[in-house]
Amino acid sequence: MTDSRWQKSSLSTGNPNQNCLEVATAPDSRHIRLRESTSPATILTTTPTRWAALLRHLKAGDA
Repeated sequence: MTDSRWQKSSLSTGNPNQNCLEVATAPDSRHIRLRESTSPATILTTTPTRWAALLRHLKAGDA
């Protein structure tokens, strides 16, 4: 899955040992990929709608 361009939060770049969630758009542009920086071979896939719902939920402090 090297065809994805992974991004992580700018808050995660200071410590190389810090666990980070990385996000990428799938090549089909219809899905979002998620992975843990310490386990890059394990990739979860979701839709942009569900990803946006999760972010809204987290930002609202409902987690």
